[in-house]
Amino acid sequence: MSSGTPPRGGERDGSRGRTRVVVTGRGVVSPLGGSWSETWAALLEGRSGIGPLTGMETDDLPVRIGGEIKDFDPEAYLPRKTARRLDRSVQLAIAAADQAVRDSGLEVTPESATRTAVVLGSASGPTRTATAAHEAMVTRGPRAVSPFFFAVSGVDSAAGEVSLRFGLQGPSTCMTTACATGSTCLGEAMRMIRFGLADVVIAGGVDDSLTRIDVNGAAMTQALSRRNDDPQRACRPFDTARDGFVMSAGAGVVVLESEEHALRRGATIHGELAGYGATTDAFHVTAPHPEGMPAQRAALQALAEAGLTPEDVDYVNAHGTGTPKNDSTEIKVIRGVFGDRATEIPISSIKSMTGHMLGASGAVEAITALEVIKTGEVPPTINCDDPEDPELDFVPHKARTHHVDVAVSNSFGFGGHNAVLVLRRWQPAD
Repeated sequence: MSSGTPPRGGERDGSRGRTRVVVTGRGVVSPLGGSWSETWAALLEGRSGIGPLTGMETDDLPVRIGGEIKDFDPEAYLPRKTARRLDRSVQLAIAAADQAVRDSGLEVTPESATRTAVVLGSASGPTRTATAAHEAMVTRGPRAVSPFFFAVSGVDSAAGEVSLRFGLQGPSTCMTTACATGSTCLGEAMRMIRFGLADVVIAGGVDDSLTRIDVNGAAMTQALSRRNDDPQRACRPFDTARDGFVMSAGAGVVVLESEEHALRRGATIHGELAGYGATTDAFHVTAPHPEGMPAQRAALQALAEAGLTPEDVDYVNAHGTGTPKNDSTEIKVIRGVFGDRATEIPISSIKSMTGHMLGASGAVEAITALEVIKTGEVPPTINCDDPEDPELDFVPHKARTHHVDVAVSNSFGFGGHNAVLVLRRWQPAD
């Protein structure tokens, strides 16, 4: 479809007769910036947000680099008293949700509140709060633990706090599928609207696990890059010299609405979330299925739900972590799904610049895919100097102009979780 043909409309929608789900708001806090506009500008520049970790002591750790959130002020979004009781990850989630709601122009009324849901997940939850509480108890005794700890330390804290902030009384849930969490939350939120359970869903993912125990724990699995002396070149998706992913913090949130609801209130529609597929490898706790067959099925399920085929896809936003096994398997997945067309489709991994934001990655990458559709600008995969599969187009080093109507966004997680989203250019049905 890169030939400039008109965007596809409802006549190609396999869900014709079912509710179409559109994106009207986007919010991002990432190592590249405190908003989506800042993040997007950095992605197009091919700028890395990875550097030496400054928020903790790292001298004795095997990995001393990561993607930190710099210059974030929670009091720009929250009263000081509220911000002080919340984990940093929850603060990030509220900031991204606030941005997304503002972007959407959504106004919550007592009537609409009951039809507005939240699906907001995290791979790790409020780990900073948990580790700080444990340290306080060990060093200063039981009375040093905050009375708020039990209420704010659950993995569902972000979902509950976002509901509370906006007064939302529809379903509120936290879903966790490891590194696929953000995509899972968007996909399940889409189905919630299609099943008639809500008109609007605030959906996304968040994580800030840059603590000594989390970074060291990931390093002990041999999953992290150890290029401590060259952090901006450490994350190398699909490059033959890759040696692991880089752990980062971040939050990505979207406002999803039924098309009817969005049109009725005159919202600006950024694009359509058209399909979602989810499978499980059932192979290994950390390693992907060696042939990637379950992940291929997830992609084909997502396309089928969207009423599309692999021939319709113009861009792939890859999971692309930079670990040896993930990238080799994802290459097999892409070739298995797209066949001979695989070499014609631009494929990029923004983790080369953001690092791996864990539960936030899938949401931020879906927002990226939407922006690619809107602007026709494809962000690069930086540090991909010697691609493992030189026939595939990983958009190395520099952004590229390319007309895109349909994009696929892949997310795969520890535990064998696979979640694939299909996003497309929105236009009203005939």
